[in-house]
Amino acid sequence: MIPFENYEKSAAYLREKLEGFQPEILMILGSGLGQLGDRVEHPIFVPYPEIPYFKHSTAPGHKGRFVFGILAGKKVAVMQGRMHLYEGYSPEDAAYAVRVMKLLGVRTMIVTNAAGAVNLDYKPGQIMLISDHILLFPMTPLTGENDERFGTRFPDMSTAYTPALRTLAKQAAAETGVHLNEGVYMFFPGPQYETPAEIRAARLLGADAAGMSTVPEVIAARHCGMDILGFSLATNMAAGILKQPLTEAEVLETGEACKEQFTALMTRILEKL
Repeated sequence: MIPFENYEKSAAYLREKLEGFQPEILMILGSGLGQLGDRVEHPIFVPYPEIPYFKHSTAPGHKGRFVFGILAGKKVAVMQGRMHLYEGYSPEDAAYAVRVMKLLGVRTMIVTNAAGAVNLDYKPGQIMLISDHILLFPMTPLTGENDERFGTRFPDMSTAYTPALRTLAKQAAAETGVHLNEGVYMFFPGPQYETPAEIRAARLLGADAAGMSTVPEVIAARHCGMDILGFSLATNMAAGILKQPLTEAEVLETGEACKEQFTALMTRILEKL
């Protein structure tokens, strides 16, 4: 269990760097989606290694820094990169930033990821609004002694992805002309891509997309009482659907190709919040 004092020291360092700026919305940008952080106005950049007790982000395409500032008129803390379990981090490490942001007063989290499309009706480049997730692995940031300063011992996950925000996201998609699927995200720890058999099992369980992130952060945010909105960019069809290997290059290329529609959707959502 990470001591509460570590979170406090991380938050105290950021307060000093921010000089009175208080973010309202945390945005976690996944692989190939970090460009949105470059559009923040009056940015304050804070690399993760500078922050006490913060872990480093080593995933390809992740800048590994916070960008604090104004985006679409809202005070945001944008994470250009995140921590994954496959980097050797614990679920608590992967969710560390969420709890630090809670101490800074953040009440809403928008989390995004690059994912493999499990649903056969999806196409690469489409965005999925996450309605729910599946976690079958014994990996949660809530394992161990509970700290009531963050939340209750047994948090309810029946509406982890806030229904009112999902409705708002659908409205924003309609207004911007962005095709938006809605479905279930399934977590796999990685770093190896899933096997075709695992993807077939995921489809039978009701998953529409599969990836290696997001769920630890969502669990921690829900535990902290945050409102949550989640999105997956289908950067490729999942294993076994097409007769071609899966590559990191494809993930980053699809993120680059879809950056304008992704940015338009996220901007409109922020305007409506």
